[in-house]
Amino acid sequence: MTLWRGIWAALALLALALAGLVTMPSGWLWPPQQLHLPFAAGLTAAMKWLTESAAIGPVVVKDLTRGFATLIEAPYEVVKVLLVDGITEGKGRRATTIIPPLSWVAVTLAVVALGHFARSFRLGLLAGALMTYLAVFGQWDSAMITLASIAIAVPLGVLGGLAQGIAAWRWRWVERVISPILDLMQTIPTFAFLVPILVLFGFGPVAALLATIIYAMPPMVRVTIVALRSVPPEILDFANMAGCTPWQRMRKVMLPVALPDLMVGVNQVIMLSLNMVIIASMIGAGGLGADVLESLRRLNIGGGIEAGLAITALAVVLDRLGQAMSERVAQAEARQGNWWKRHPRTTLVLVVALVTGALGYLVPALQDWPKAWQITTKPFWSDLIKYINVNYFDQLEAVRVWFLEALLLPVRRFFLALPWPFLLAVLTLAGWRLGGVRLAALVLALGLFVAATGLWEQAMITVYLCGLSVVIAMLIGLPVGILAASNETAGKVIGAVVDTLQTLPSFVYLIPVVMLFRVGDFSALIAVVLFALVPAVKYTAHGLRTVPAELIEAGVVCGCTRGQILRKVRLPMAVPMILLGLNQTILLALSMLVITALVGTRDLGQEVYAALATADVGRGLVAGFSVAAIAIIADRLIGAAAMRARARLEGTT
Repeated sequence: MTLWRGIWAALALLALALAGLVTMPSGWLWPPQQLHLPFAAGLTAAMKWLTESAAIGPVVVKDLTRGFATLIEAPYEVVKVLLVDGITEGKGRRATTIIPPLSWVAVTLAVVALGHFARSFRLGLLAGALMTYLAVFGQWDSAMITLASIAIAVPLGVLGGLAQGIAAWRWRWVERVISPILDLMQTIPTFAFLVPILVLFGFGPVAALLATIIYAMPPMVRVTIVALRSVPPEILDFANMAGCTPWQRMRKVMLPVALPDLMVGVNQVIMLSLNMVIIASMIGAGGLGADVLESLRRLNIGGGIEAGLAITALAVVLDRLGQAMSERVAQAEARQGNWWKRHPRTTLVLVVALVTGALGYLVPALQDWPKAWQITTKPFWSDLIKYINVNYFDQLEAVRVWFLEALLLPVRRFFLALPWPFLLAVLTLAGWRLGGVRLAALVLALGLFVAATGLWEQAMITVYLCGLSVVIAMLIGLPVGILAASNETAGKVIGAVVDTLQTLPSFVYLIPVVMLFRVGDFSALIAVVLFALVPAVKYTAHGLRTVPAELIEAGVVCGCTRGQILRKVRLPMAVPMILLGLNQTILLALSMLVITALVGTRDLGQEVYAALATADVGRGLVAGFSVAAIAIIADRLIGAAAMRARARLEGTT
């Protein structure tokens, strides 16, 4: 152990010397032109062939994809008619409404009833209040468009993930095949796969739905595999003894037993679908995401914040209801009587929907919240940002300049001055030390791929911004997590704040930051830290709370103070969980960095965003694969370090 500490210290000193003192010859600082491979051109040509020439029998692939898009569009249009458009006759301004969509009263009551069914009347009131907020602040129509997309994307994502998870549980080779695909789906920036989806399925809500499903499905697959494997063996033995076929065993035994765990996956699909709302609006999703994106483009502070808060309100409703339903499914009770007696809440909602739909012609306020009653906070947010800029510009500018000159620019120069063979050698050595030859080979292969793309400079800028953001997030998250685990009252407050940060869409962080600090690396750093802070806090608190009580009691018996117990017992035992939090923090930081390309960064995210703007499939995918390569390297190295830390702890206890 002492030898390896000396080796890492020597490598760190050598890196400082190479970056600051030694002038590198051409080809050693960045990969030479001769090593660059035409990945982008090849992918672009392949996509062009796929969309123009490829065929399955007599059917051209492009026609097949458009036909598939039509199949998905049909249920989306049904839900949109139900929530947004209603049944109309004619088009445009001449269109007349024959049957209106569900009224805001009916939808709000349905949410209240669902909250009451899932947990309590208190949850129902919270959900109803948030839905009323959407109506009062004039966000109802956009919110219903977003909800229509979620209502289609979530079931398709859940069913697709469930089917793949069942197949992976039953056949190991399926799991081996889909595992790397799932890794890529979770690590490739969302902008990157928007480009091929746009080319294959065209611009519009269907393409946005498919992008959302691809992004939100992987957690459901992984949760399904874990949930099915955690079914007790004795239950399976009982099903086999009862003569169940494999299908009956899955449908009547395994899925019901695993249902509470599966509902966690459903909740994850819901939240990830909401995270895609703004990004999907770039290819035609519409709704609240389009409102936020348009406000960001026009620097409309008030409009962007108000639409962002509306997404947050909708996210809180769906998140709380999803969590409550995941607990409720384990307590299902059989009821007696007629259908309306067994489902009183559903009956009430249907009656209210019919009554408000009919009376809406006489009392329009029952159908749509009157515009005269709407409230807006747009002037407040705009005036607040203006006031801060006018009165505190010098202080904000001083903070920005200090961070740039003292931290950001030196670290950026350091990473850009490191010789690429040296960096690859250090990463490969770390892989060998932590995971053996296989991990070292994987790290080396992914590093060589990034070198061969010709995007080494952008990759180093990505690493520098991600690295700094993660360090700052962990420096904040560790003490906050320790406080949350040590004090019950503080834990509740911190938990509420962290949950709020988790439900905020990623784009929402950009709006106030850009208004206060303008575009640039510092604005990107703040947005990334805020977005990636949640797992650092949550995993630290969870790791400390799960330390066995007998170990803490042993420390107390030995006369340790609270500080000594924290430093010598709880923190060492929580190291594996803290490392997992670090891993998640890195992945969130990388995903956010692609979005911060909108505020002027020059990293791989800018490449992906530029490819989306020009529909350049090859350029976008290569940049996306490069981000995925960086994410996988970090994920595997930290995962291996967590396994070693866990094994070391188990060996000492």
